[in-house]
Amino acid sequence: MAKWDSCGSSPAFTEPRWMQIQLTDQKQEFNKRPTKTGRRSLSHSISQSSTDSYSSVGSDSSEDESSPRDKAQKTSKGFSDFCIKNIKQADFGRREIEIAQQEMPALMVLRKRAGGEKPLAGAKVLGCTHITAQTAVLIETLIVLGAQCRWAACNIFSTQNAVAAALAERGIPVFAWRGESEDDFWWCIDRCAGGNTWQPNMILDDGGDLTHWIYKKHSSLFKRLRGIVEESVTGIYRLYQLSKAGKLCVPAMNVNDSVTKQKFDNLYCCKESILDGLKRTTDVMFGGKQMVVCGYGEVGKGCCAALKALGAIVYVTEVDPICALQACMDGFRVIKLSEVVRQVDVVITCTGNKNVVVREHLDRMKNGCIVCNMGHSSTEIDLASLRTTELRWERVRPQVDHVIWPDGKRIVLLAEGRLLNLSCSTVPSLVLSITATTQAMALIELYSAPEGRYKQDVYLLPKKMDEFVASLHLLTLDAHVTELTDEQAKYLGISKHGPFKPNYYRY
Repeated sequence: MAKWDSCGSSPAFTEPRWMQIQLTDQKQEFNKRPTKTGRRSLSHSISQSSTDSYSSVGSDSSEDESSPRDKAQKTSKGFSDFCIKNIKQADFGRREIEIAQQEMPALMVLRKRAGGEKPLAGAKVLGCTHITAQTAVLIETLIVLGAQCRWAACNIFSTQNAVAAALAERGIPVFAWRGESEDDFWWCIDRCAGGNTWQPNMILDDGGDLTHWIYKKHSSLFKRLRGIVEESVTGIYRLYQLSKAGKLCVPAMNVNDSVTKQKFDNLYCCKESILDGLKRTTDVMFGGKQMVVCGYGEVGKGCCAALKALGAIVYVTEVDPICALQACMDGFRVIKLSEVVRQVDVVITCTGNKNVVVREHLDRMKNGCIVCNMGHSSTEIDLASLRTTELRWERVRPQVDHVIWPDGKRIVLLAEGRLLNLSCSTVPSLVLSITATTQAMALIELYSAPEGRYKQDVYLLPKKMDEFVASLHLLTLDAHVTELTDEQAKYLGISKHGPFKPNYYRY
């Protein structure tokens, strides 16, 4: 049976040697910056990145609009197993990756500690995530640890084209570009899978689309996998459904519900990136605006806290009475969307569900209301109901559409209902470092675990690994953790080196 509750225990876990280094030995590793190749002015590098950072999250009107599927490209070394927008952007993408590395120290430490042992030697990792500078650092870390990788994008709007080019230039098969059509999206996943020419044994997924595709189209390949790592609530739902139906024939690791993912990527990352996404696309002022956030999970909590801090009047919708009570205790009024939809200025969805905002709500919204989604999938907003002959769509800037009613009323729809922060802005590298390190650790654990440790089921990351990922990021923030005495550890009945909390502990 699938392990639905995060209090479920994980199988016995033995630390590899490279994890058994005390925190006090990490300081020198954190203080080192990535070695630069060649001489380059730092100010020049940063200024160019800043200039392009906006265009990397929006469409560049000067960029070739033709599909990359229609043209053959090769790297400087003759490599051609990829499909991206423009291989000539590789140098700029490499600079973006180098900047991201400086805010992702844990992955760099992981390369140094475990790179010699190659814990992923022989692993063939098929990946489907957002393709950004931060993800590139993860992909290249997996390769340093011994893996072979092929990659596609999990979102049609989030790919940074220059970064995809930089990966391809390094000989990594990448199939993604910003602004893919739905047909392009599935074509890229199919090409990434490699058919009969490449046999993956591990999947790293974000949203479950790659896993679903392999399960449906390549069932024999799916049965030969050694493990699946999934980071989104949408993908986890799909895995649990397979497990409940007895169709999950491979062990899977639920990264989404690991503490390091829930608390840092979902909460703290969204707390900053919701503001960035709204500002870049709409220039909206938050003070005094009435906003409704649908869902008060970790993402919703981060969004609400950020909006409230800037003076917005925030309402919350919830189906879970525990989350609803939390919202009340945090000072938010919990209501049904139908009760305030006529008066709010911004509607944000972050539930992981479908049809949270339907045509009835959209019809009742006031002129100029902004509608966006902070969940993984665009299913939260009923977009099909807006694609009718009576309504007119008008693209006003990249990722910003006005949907206009016959009477002239218009709503402002961002990123066509897809994930706002990665479609319309960027997210902090440090937070993504935490998630990426967790993903890498999950891959290592599933791939290197002795036969029989993990059954055909969905598991949580071992608590010791969660703590290890957190510890790798503490010294970069100049944090100093207190060490238990032997007497204190004995009193609590735990090891002085952790894990420090039971699996059922709610952080």
